Amino acid sequence: MTTTHESAPVSQGKVTAILVLTTVMWGGSFLFNKIGMREIPPVQFFFFRFALAALLMGVVCIPRLPRLNRDIVRRGAVVGLALAAVNLTFVLGVSGTTISRAGYLNNLFVLFIPLLSFLVWRERLDRITFAGVLLAVVGLWALASGGAEGFNRGDFLSTVCALFIAVHIIAVSRVLRDEDVYLVTFVQFAAVALVGAAITLALPWPTFTIGAAGAWSLAYCAIFPTVICFTLQNAFQRFTTPTRAGLIYTLDPVWSMLAGVFILGERLTPRELVGCLLILAAVAGPLLARLYLEQKHRRLYRLDGAEEA
Repeated sequence: MTTTHESAPVSQGKVTAILVLTTVMWGGSFLFNKIGMREIPPVQFFFFRFALAALLMGVVCIPRLPRLNRDIVRRGAVVGLALAAVNLTFVLGVSGTTISRAGYLNNLFVLFIPLLSFLVWRERLDRITFAGVLLAVVGLWALASGGAEGFNRGDFLSTVCALFIAVHIIAVSRVLRDEDVYLVTFVQFAAVALVGAAITLALPWPTFTIGAAGAWSLAYCAIFPTVICFTLQNAFQRFTTPTRAGLIYTLDPVWSMLAGVFILGERLTPRELVGCLLILAAVAGPLLARLYLEQKHRRLYRLDGAEEA
């Protein structure tokens, strides 16, 4: 449920600050995934991360477990499968490209949501979103032509990840109803961990050793962008509009790019940088336009109410 500014029991300043904090933690996951996968193969990292997250969330949910029923398990498993696709393509994408490029490509989910809604449910695709899609295509071309390797496998998987993020968001909105948020989140994490276990058992187990960097990276990714971010977003995103939340989430690739440049020493060519900025504009532009229209309609509604009074 979306709560507007007038009726929200939590101040918009607090909501904004907490959601910005979630973007910082999620942006950090790009960095720690990249560091952790220097020691741990991507698929194993994916499995360990969600096995640990499911264990931690299970501990949090111990008092709630008696309320766990078949319906929660079924719905949580459905969105969990979508979340597994998101995170599997995420680790494979990040392992094959820079975290600067991956962050901006992942952000394309904002444009994939209305595109999927149009293709599957024939929901109207407005001109603002269509313009954003065209701008994103130009940005992708600039990004692909600017790097030494062009649009590589990691870039492709990061774009597929954005598609699965959109699928997961749509699945959450269409599948979940009034279930216990904590129990559903626990089932989601458990479903992702089971998918990871099945994949790791099906594939040859590579030889690797987990050192301090890998262990700390796993701990960070399991706790902060997984358990804490999901909990904060579920608790506070409902107190703002989807448009405002979407604008805040466009900060994710900014943090990942800063981490890549200042910590990992990544460098973007001028054309790559232009491509990233075009993708950011393609995502943020339609959201800013919708925010402006929301505020305009709200002002008109208030004026009409004042005239009637």
